[in-house]
Amino acid sequence: MTNKFLTIAHGGNHEFEIKKSKFIASVERVNNEDEARMFIAMVAEAHKKASHICFAYIIGENDNIQRESDNGEPSGTAGVPILEVIKNNHLHDTIVVVTRYFGGIKLGAGGLIRAYSNSASQVIEKVGVVEKLLQTRVELTIAYSLNDKLQYYLKEHGYQILNVEYGSEIKITTAAMSDKIEEFKTNINNQLAGNVSIKTGDEEYFEVPYDAKKED
Repeated sequence: MTNKFLTIAHGGNHEFEIKKSKFIASVERVNNEDEARMFIAMVAEAHKKASHICFAYIIGENDNIQRESDNGEPSGTAGVPILEVIKNNHLHDTIVVVTRYFGGIKLGAGGLIRAYSNSASQVIEKVGVVEKLLQTRVELTIAYSLNDKLQYYLKEHGYQILNVEYGSEIKITTAAMSDKIEEFKTNINNQLAGNVSIKTGDEEYFEVPYDAKKED
């Protein structure tokens, strides 16, 4: 199980026109091939009069499932360009379907490759990308007097505050990378001079916004 990966923030659509041909890109998260096939079928049902419904998807922890289709376009001009966009964005468990309504003017192989590639790129840019991190849920119980200090520390160090429960004490739920949980607990104890009760919970994937520029 990988400890982090990128995927789209949510599903969405994007449409543009080139030389009277209309291209509609649809993107969605998929966990398996059945979901991918269902999404393709749903798009096809919504666009029964479309000239071509081309797609590509990558699924699996190690990207072991990769499929693409030109759906009648010249070989290599639609499915592969879409797949390359998904790969270049380092996305996992993602499908992009591009529907084309032919406008009567041929685009040529190069024009088709650019059109399908741009369609995929633009819809991904529109919906955004998130990073899914394998983290351990952590419940921190503290006195009211330490609330501001702890919340400031968590925010400054990029930890999500998932929940705050007010009772006789304050319980703050956050999450830390599973492979660094002991380091996290030590840092919290040091920060609060040991005046904290730390309870670890389940390991799960949490989503955080992703900015590719920070990786540059």
